[in-house]
Amino acid sequence: MYESFKKIKVLLAEDEIKLSKLMKDAIGEYFQEFIVVDNGEKALKAYTLHKPDIVITDILMPKLSGLELLKKLREINESVPIIILSAHSDTEKLLKAIEYGATRYFIKPLDPDELLDYMVTIIKKLEQKDKIELIETYSFSHFKKILYSDKEIIKLTKRETDFIVLLLDQSDYIANNKLIKTTLWGEEEVSNERLRTFIRRLRAKTSKELIQNNSSLGYSLTLAL
Repeated sequence: MYESFKKIKVLLAEDEIKLSKLMKDAIGEYFQEFIVVDNGEKALKAYTLHKPDIVITDILMPKLSGLELLKKLREINESVPIIILSAHSDTEKLLKAIEYGATRYFIKPLDPDELLDYMVTIIKKLEQKDKIELIETYSFSHFKKILYSDKEIIKLTKRETDFIVLLLDQSDYIANNKLIKTTLWGEEEVSNERLRTFIRRLRAKTSKELIQNNSSLGYSLTLAL
């Protein structure tokens, strides 16, 4: 039942240490990675570093609340599943979580089996959109994070792979320069020329048509027609 979980990375942001340990002990072994952090700021950094497939966050956390984290993550990735946890059924916070794009809202105490059952549903949806057909002979596996040309694997760096994932995670497959720089280089200062050089190298490995420059909007992937 949980075989496909082995391809999945999960980020849990929970400041209650006993609860986060309980969850990791109960369900962590099912996943490729189960990353645990204890505040919102660490969660944001961990998301940038690890690129998890699913995020679970408590609604009340130090430094950056679950709602604030949700809002910031949605600016980076419009489609990653984000599950909100709360000790109270707060209608106002629930509505805010929905407004900011939460995938699901669970009330504590949380039943790990109930969470796992829901995650099966999420992963089935992720599997349905796994292989994405791109221009010419190219396709990309979201689960495996691999770019193919026909059946041949194109060797990419981690940053190049993260770039393709970033574009695919946007509803219009376009990301602006600021978002690209923040996602790929974090707090490091990156010039526009360095970004253009990065794009040129990726095009040289693949196709000039695969990555498009959309004027002031940023860069996008060219999908198959």
